[in-house]
Amino acid sequence: MTGGQGMTPTILIVFAGLMGAAGVVLLAAAAHAAPGTGLDSAGQMLLFHALAAVAVAAALSQGLVFRPLAVAAAIGLIAGAALFSGDIALRAFAGHRLFPMAAPSGGVILIASWLALAVAAMVSLFRAG
Repeated sequence: MTGGQGMTPTILIVFAGLMGAAGVVLLAAAAHAAPGTGLDSAGQMLLFHALAAVAVAAALSQGLVFRPLAVAAAIGLIAGAALFSGDIALRAFAGHRLFPMAAPSGGVILIASWLALAVAAMVSLFRAG
């Protein structure tokens, strides 16, 4: 267990590590194997949101955010980035989509997750004050 906060932050960091590795792979593929296919956007999306997942894990460990909403936001960041990047990667490598509107759906989930994270911080502020 991690500091009395359960395993959630550690699990988020596991997913962040996987997302970061996948992001680097997609950026390398964009540069060398499939330039111009959008893999650079997919890789950047994964890397950026991997760091965000680590930040949420740290905020959870420190009690800086309202836990239930922050956990939901972190899951959304991971799922949204996976949908967005997975759809782009599948199109680049296999020539078809994950499912119709997968990338835009991932983007909407990401936006909602960032807003949920902001609300989780505000709830924590109001509870503290």
